[in-house]
Amino acid sequence: MLVLSRKKNESIVIDGKIVVTVVEIKGDKVRLGIAAPPEVPVHRSEVFEAIRQEQSAAPPVSSEPPQPF
Repeated sequence: MLVLSRKKNESIVIDGKIVVTVVEIKGDKVRLGIAAPPEVPVHRSEVFEAIRQEQSAAPPVSSEPPQPF
């Protein structure tokens, strides 16, 4: 894991496409702004986990058309 120090309004760039900026610092909370291309999903970790669990619990989707009776 890379650990960086940033001040308010400072940013990091990931892969030349994603910019993470420190927007605000209040006590023990930091607000981050994330600019990413539309095809790159950005989620909080707990939301990402919920989506992943929901997808693994869903029945597999078949790409084959249904067979007639």
